[in-house]
Amino acid sequence: MASITLKINNKNYTVDADPKMPLLWAIRDLVGLTGTKYGCGISQCGACTVHLDGTPVRSCSLPVSTVGNKSITTIEGLSADNSHPVQQAWIQEQVPQCGYCQSGQIMAATALLKKMPNPTDKDIDAAMQGHICRCGTYPRIRKAIKTASVLMSQKASIK
Repeated sequence: MASITLKINNKNYTVDADPKMPLLWAIRDLVGLTGTKYGCGISQCGACTVHLDGTPVRSCSLPVSTVGNKSITTIEGLSADNSHPVQQAWIQEQVPQCGYCQSGQIMAATALLKKMPNPTDKDIDAAMQGHICRCGTYPRIRKAIKTASVLMSQKASIK
């Protein structure tokens, strides 16, 4: 066990953890932020996606000791009230069915739109590749990403 400080959603958390513990378990079990989900445990499904210094990563297989001073953003860190444009688009387009994969999907979509504000279908497919939705809501996910793109551009033009 080691005392490790994690910066999650702009707040520091000091946890006692085995350095090999996956970041996902530190986030969920030690910090108590349960929005990030466990899906496969081998970085294949995307349910555990969080941002590490703005880059989407699979937290289920990332040892907590490798995070260092990097900033972690979870689904809870996007907004406290679902007001983030991607969350709003997900609600507007009624994306989730079971909803289990959706926090990972939203985190991947948010990273895509930050890098590429107006993605094509091909861009969306490439960025979302490997994010598995057992319910098959892929057409709604694509539509929500396009809706979020519009919402984000409208928000930017208001400023």
